[in-house]
Amino acid sequence: MPSETKYIVGMMSGTSLDGTDLALVEIKGSGIDVQYKLIEYDSYPYSSAIQNEILKQSVKETSDIEGIATLHYELGQVYSDALQRFIKEKSIKVKIDAVGLHGQTIHHLPNQKPKATFQIGSPSYIAFHHKTTVVSNFREMDIVAGGEGAPLVPYTDYIMYKNKQGMMLVNIGGISNVTIIPKDGMMDDIYAFDTGPGNMMINAAMQIYYKKTYDKDGEVARKGKRIESLYESLISHPYINLVPPKSTGREMFGEEMVSKICEKYRNQKEDVIYTLTEYTAESIYQSYKLFIKDKTNIDQIVVSGGGAYNPMLMKALNLRFNLDVLTQEDLGHSSDAKEAIAFALLANDTLAHIPNNSTSATGAHTPVVLGQVTRNPRGD
Repeated sequence: MPSETKYIVGMMSGTSLDGTDLALVEIKGSGIDVQYKLIEYDSYPYSSAIQNEILKQSVKETSDIEGIATLHYELGQVYSDALQRFIKEKSIKVKIDAVGLHGQTIHHLPNQKPKATFQIGSPSYIAFHHKTTVVSNFREMDIVAGGEGAPLVPYTDYIMYKNKQGMMLVNIGGISNVTIIPKDGMMDDIYAFDTGPGNMMINAAMQIYYKKTYDKDGEVARKGKRIESLYESLISHPYINLVPPKSTGREMFGEEMVSKICEKYRNQKEDVIYTLTEYTAESIYQSYKLFIKDKTNIDQIVVSGGGAYNPMLMKALNLRFNLDVLTQEDLGHSSDAKEAIAFALLANDTLAHIPNNSTSATGAHTPVVLGQVTRNPRGD
């Protein structure tokens, strides 16, 4: 009997704080043998006011309970409006069966006891205004099961690439993470972890120095040179040597750290951007040498996320690896859409009640069904 076709929208808001990615995915079946096709994709930037408020509520010194509570509902409205705009601009006529909503991470504390992570953005706005089911808060159940609640995308990475050669998938968003899929490996053979900063430190420095959200096409970094004292300090950061499973976030590599760097080297703006770009590439390479090279034979490295569009960052990676460093586009996919597609697939398995965490990636004690379900409250 053929599988029923479902249309699920994945919505991803990452630590880069650039906005919300939406992917409409056609899905048949569930689990690791699911069939899927990307139908539409787009991205909608946060307003500067929302972006600033997220930053404020993500830092211990500036956050407050009233602000966090209010932002939770404001973001719910932002996500609902983005979906409405997406449907209108893409002329989407199919019935949307569900939405997989990542939400916005404002705090991630995997190394404390108890472990904690916090994503905000009320799913009720989407459920109410779009009369659909929303799956959200994906990370919490993995935390309760003893994991770090991250990374979650390795589960869908395996679905997407399980029939390929030995692969190292690198996602460079605000934070960089890698997924390793051994050749002919099974789900239990994959492993993944956050390598350290992705675009986060570069973006923060660009905001401080130039009031810009990112280094477009690596244009600023291209004019700089490496500050050796800063570079040596950065590559000695203890996170790189921390044995996986591990995950990190703004708490470790965010604005507080970057503001001190920018103040110290305030007369070397271009050099700071270049050095941070080099550091991002080096942290990925060091992670490969320490935890991947002698464990798995890698035939192909594929980069996704915003970092894939930074030529200076891609050049820095290519100079370090003996393998070709490709992008998702080189394989006929979208670097931008990959994680939004992932949350559509995760939501699909949640609704099918299929465990959808990768325990080898997160460190959870057992496979669990991720996500909390908010049903259409209108009953129509």
